[in-house]
Amino acid sequence: MPIVLATFPIAAAVPGATRVFDIVFVLVVVFTVVQGGSLPAVARLLRIATPVTPRDIDVESAPLDELGAELMQLTVPPGSRLHGVYLPELRLPEDAAVVLVVRDGKPFVPGPETRLMRGDQALLVSARGSRAEAERRLRAVSRAGRLATWRGEAGRPTEVD
Repeated sequence: MPIVLATFPIAAAVPGATRVFDIVFVLVVVFTVVQGGSLPAVARLLRIATPVTPRDIDVESAPLDELGAELMQLTVPPGSRLHGVYLPELRLPEDAAVVLVVRDGKPFVPGPETRLMRGDQALLVSARGSRAEAERRLRAVSRAGRLATWRGEAGRPTEVD
């Protein structure tokens, strides 16, 4: 505001107006630098400064409804032909994946070289529309092994399932 007011004498062609404008401009810059630079120190001295905290992010524990996804849990029972099967050999639908395996009480994120073992617990996530296909495929491999489709196993539920 002071700089704007200092332009009025210049607009009115008052003698020495540019000198007044220069002085006002320098004073505004000096006061701004002094006040701006000392403000954090004065706030700390008066104990009115708030500590800087990082912004929190929103993490949902399982927003599966919003994502249109399904979470499935699989336990590899004794006698299952899932034992020894590499994850890519499951041939799950493209929008389904094994995201966590718990073996001997230790969870880990599986990779393509991971084999399922007896007693493993696995968490699978799939799109809502492919859940049934993923279940059929898991059931088929559990019954007939990695070559289930070639052996004619479709993975349909039985009376026991």
